[in-house]
Amino acid sequence: MEETVLDPNNGRFVMRNLVDCHVPVNADVGEIEVLFTDKPDPHISVLGVRGVGEIGITGVAAAIANAIYHATGKRIRDLPITLDKLL
Repeated sequence: MEETVLDPNNGRFVMRNLVDCHVPVNADVGEIEVLFTDKPDPHISVLGVRGVGEIGITGVAAAIANAIYHATGKRIRDLPITLDKLL
């Protein structure tokens, strides 16, 4: 939903404020399930827990782009992937 658009002529940002930017809210997010393992890791933090959100989500955009390529034959190499890039 977020995209930074640069003007190719001068390299400046096209959007100067957040008025034109769609900001996701809680209603845009599906249900989130939190899972805990029984193996604490005291080397990561005092609580023995670590977050895996960023580690686990890194390949998602590439996987979605590959699925779009296999479904449509069009390779999208920049994010966000929008309908106008597929046309």
